[in-house]
Amino acid sequence: MRQAVTAVVGVGPGNGAAIARRFARDGHRVALCARSLDYLETLAAELPGSKAYAYDAAAPDSPEAVFAQVREDLGPIANLVYNAGSAVFGDIDALDFASFQNAWAINTAGLFQASKAVLPQMRGAGGGNIVVIGATASRKGSAAFAAFASAKAGQRGLSEALARKLGPEGIHVSYVIVDGVIDIPRTRAMLPDRPDDFFLKPDQIADNVHHLTVQDRSAWTFELDLRPFGEKW
Repeated sequence: MRQAVTAVVGVGPGNGAAIARRFARDGHRVALCARSLDYLETLAAELPGSKAYAYDAAAPDSPEAVFAQVREDLGPIANLVYNAGSAVFGDIDALDFASFQNAWAINTAGLFQASKAVLPQMRGAGGGNIVVIGATASRKGSAAFAAFASAKAGQRGLSEALARKLGPEGIHVSYVIVDGVIDIPRTRAMLPDRPDDFFLKPDQIADNVHHLTVQDRSAWTFELDLRPFGEKW
């Protein structure tokens, strides 16, 4: 029996790596996708059956080329986790148009292109899962989040449109709102006085992402909010 294949787009040492490890633990072959191969190659060595792929979420032709190679190397993609994001911050006075445009290119257009590229493989298999890692900014636009919030709101709207279109075809699209600071060494160093319950644990985020891909169709989740107990909301 062929192992399921999960593609994780936007793999870094936080959520991306934790999500990859969670699916690998469930027996999946994992396509690790990000711009830099250095970290990916190290992670691939830890995960049996996984493979690293150079992937630029802002490049329109990247998903089609990479996913075709994933199919050839590992098999058809059953699950796509879109974790790519561009955290561009600044208000209308501070931002230039290139930065604003880049936020949309990665968060929203990048999701569109990735979804478009993976659909033939999922449709050929009769179903699949697309999980999009979003942010609270998708539902509220702070003054300094002019680029990030608008791009994440667009990403959420696109995800909902995909869910409505693809659900009847057996393709489950879900959107995970991550509300809080991720527990990684860099954020711990920046916020050394914060207690443990202030931080979101990547492994727990990964468990929730994995759960979305194994839900019974009679009770699918579209939007899932994740936040630590200490986060004010």
